[in-house]
Amino acid sequence: MTLKNSQTIEKTKWGTKVEYQRWLRINLSIAAYAYEIKGDSIIDDAKFDSLSLEVDTSIETGNKKMDTFFKKEFDPSTGQWIHKHPELNVIASMYETHYGDKND
Repeated sequence: MTLKNSQTIEKTKWGTKVEYQRWLRINLSIAAYAYEIKGDSIIDDAKFDSLSLEVDTSIETGNKKMDTFFKKEFDPSTGQWIHKHPELNVIASMYETHYGDKND
């Protein structure tokens, strides 16, 4: 998928199912933060929806707090769950590091 500034988030098939779920949840969190909080669409809606459907909350990633959050709050039909993200400051920092300065 194409992002601003010629960056891409590609659906990867590397690693284990756990690693893929970690990657997926982090990238969807950044995309949801960008859109819902910053008003910045870093991926198109169709790709966000497609990737969201791949989240499997039955797979534990080794981070109990985040696994619980995704089981209780994640909804693949919206990005509104980002407002309840327990590590929103971390997601904000990731967004700013990768997209914040480049959006001007």
